[in-house]
Amino acid sequence: MRTTRIDLEGDAGNGHYATITRPRNSEHIIVTILTPAQPDGRVHHVQADSEDDLWSMAECLQQQLDGVRGTNSMIHDYLRELQRFAD
Repeated sequence: MRTTRIDLEGDAGNGHYATITRPRNSEHIIVTILTPAQPDGRVHHVQADSEDDLWSMAECLQQQLDGVRGTNSMIHDYLRELQRFAD
């Protein structure tokens, strides 16, 4: 079994969403953040084998989707979802 896509919505209920995908045989996880200001989304390419890149993206997702800078435990919630696609 292989997970191919996850859709996330932040706790703030502010219309901010994200999709996480990883095409087969790709070295990158693709994260698209959708907001009312960017309804077509902003695309990020995350190196699938880089813990630093995954953590940085988790921080970005948490802040963008929840609307506030969160604690490490809040960021870890997003990191776990990204790790589903990591090497």
